[in-house]
Amino acid sequence: MKKSISITTLFVDIGGVLLTDGWSHDFRKLAVREFNLDPEEMETRHSIVFETFEIGKLTLDEYLNLVVFYQRRSFTQAQFQEFMFARSEADPKMISLIRQLKTKYGLKIIVVSNESRELNAHRIQKFRLNEFVDSYISSCYVGLRKPDADIFRLALDVTQVPAEQVVYIENTQMFVTIAEGLSIRSIWHTDYQSTREKLASFGLEVDS
Repeated sequence: MKKSISITTLFVDIGGVLLTDGWSHDFRKLAVREFNLDPEEMETRHSIVFETFEIGKLTLDEYLNLVVFYQRRSFTQAQFQEFMFARSEADPKMISLIRQLKTKYGLKIIVVSNESRELNAHRIQKFRLNEFVDSYISSCYVGLRKPDADIFRLALDVTQVPAEQVVYIENTQMFVTIAEGLSIRSIWHTDYQSTREKLASFGLEVDS
């Protein structure tokens, strides 16, 4: 009988798994209404610069200057940034699940996420992610972003863990497929209960 390989490490996305998305299309639509912006112009400008922003080559101020403040506004950058940051909310059940798994099994918890630098820092601090996350392979730090498979290769290199010992939790199905192509067992996260059940099938169970 083939011996099952034990899981030592969780790769976890932030937006859509532990927290709400950072700066999603829906949030940008809210910003358009809140600040009376031109939706087509904002989306066009956003799409041009967003990848550069997420890999850390534009600061938040620079991004906003290009996307929103390319003309005079009746509101300030500080007000707009406050609106952006306020969209982040935690998923307490998912955070509790990851915390419990780390404690019970001694797992390494590695974030693999597309996040801009300032928003990433805000979310780490506000939701105290450092209390259970060991490392951040965030796009803004490493200059790579999903769907580039190299961000997963880098996460494996940095953590020095074989792919077979990793489970990845991700809310975007395409990214799950890419990770599985590297032999990383992955969970397409759609809700707490199904993710918990899938983790249990990998031998990672919690009591409550």
